[in-house]
Amino acid sequence: MDRVDLAVVGGGVIGALIAREAVAAFPGATVAVLERGLIGQGASSRSAGVHFPRGATERVRSMSEHSQRVWEQLAAELGLPIHTVGATVVSAGDADAVSATYLRLGDETAPARGWEVPPGSRAWDLDGCQYADVQAVAERVLAGLRDQVTVLEGTEVTDLSFDGEHHRLTLGPGQELLARRVVLAPGPWIAHPAWADLVAPLGLRVKKVVAAHIEGIPAPGDPLVVFHDEDAFLLPLHERGHHLFSYTCNRWDVAPDDIGLVLEPSDLDDARAVLGRFAPGLVARCTSGRVFCDAYSPRREPVVAELLPGLVFAGAANGSGYRLAPAIAAETVAALALTPTGATSPLPQRLS
Repeated sequence: MDRVDLAVVGGGVIGALIAREAVAAFPGATVAVLERGLIGQGASSRSAGVHFPRGATERVRSMSEHSQRVWEQLAAELGLPIHTVGATVVSAGDADAVSATYLRLGDETAPARGWEVPPGSRAWDLDGCQYADVQAVAERVLAGLRDQVTVLEGTEVTDLSFDGEHHRLTLGPGQELLARRVVLAPGPWIAHPAWADLVAPLGLRVKKVVAAHIEGIPAPGDPLVVFHDEDAFLLPLHERGHHLFSYTCNRWDVAPDDIGLVLEPSDLDDARAVLGRFAPGLVARCTSGRVFCDAYSPRREPVVAELLPGLVFAGAANGSGYRLAPAIAAETVAALALTPTGATSPLPQRLS
């Protein structure tokens, strides 16, 4: 039976960053990443991949700032497909309240041509924003670790057990793996039978996530526009030749493998209703999109929690898995009860 020091269950962007942080923190440790499909082809493949430095709580703001530094570092080191973008925040809120949420809020500005700002709303510049091909990011991060990490794709974990010293993982292809430490980074697959009972006390729920595609090639200078009050944003995807409009869908308790988790006419109707308040000229071009889901926590903060001795859950990123993945990885490595000796970046302070 194969043995490893650390098994990371889940090969999305969070799992990939955990593996990278772990091999830097624990030189010589044996690490395996187990992915039921292909690397990055779960929630990461549907992600908008947008990063803007903000947070509704002190912990999330700290995680956002930490993650931005790491993404800048890794983009340069690995040539990751990360693209900087100018941004504008629109809100009817008090400037001080908006400034408290966004870490790099600039001066008040006029809305871009073709945009309407509802009565009472204002617009501000926002620095430090970027977007990425998240699936390609996860693939490239792990590709750079292949000489240090065993990556097993098409390998579902069907059972987990603990004997007080080692965790035994039963794998779909018929193998078993013993691990001193395990990290569960399952994305929205929180109800998988192998760990559903362990995860249930965390109180997580899975919510549908919808992003509409707006036909029409973005102009070179089109900004990312964040609609703060609506928790929505419009992102120019220059490499794909269209805009992406993400808005808040409130359909809860869905399952990632549900064949009914698809783009419905009502999803596009809801997207058009929000978009029409700001850019009526784009409504008719809102004709398609993407759908998936994510795990959400009761406090709307990512969860890094030890479920059993040496078994840590990492996720419930509330739709911000890419944006906060480096900070989630750093917190996870800190929770593994091993002494870090050279982590890729300083660990952010975890707030309770």
